Amino acid sequence: MLKERIEEVTQANQQFYEAFESLDVGRMDQIWVQQEYVTCIHPGWGLRVGWPAVRDSWVLIFNNTFSMKFELTEIQIQVAGDMAWVICTENITSQQGETVQESRVLATNLYERVGDRWKIIHHHGSPVME
Repeated sequence: MLKERIEEVTQANQQFYEAFESLDVGRMDQIWVQQEYVTCIHPGWGLRVGWPAVRDSWVLIFNNTFSMKFELTEIQIQVAGDMAWVICTENITSQQGETVQESRVLATNLYERVGDRWKIIHHHGSPVME
């Protein structure tokens, strides 16, 4: 059963990054728990609390980014009951206007099992300094 749950969380995490790469807030809407207790910390940003504030942060990022691709490394997944967390390194290639940037971010994604689906309730990214 634990192996099955880890696979489910792996898929949920993949869906999160696919939504991120799509730059489509509608896809983000589908994978987040839309409650006041959700939180998000983007690299260099302050804490966003509650679904409206978290959603607004995705709108800002998506409206100001031309493209974004992720390669995840150092992935660790833990499941405890109806909670799960993923820790990974995001190797990001992004484009804003004509500028292409490469960066590494250490991320923690927290998931809650809602019915038969794992949905994200927290994302925290911190830049990795070389």
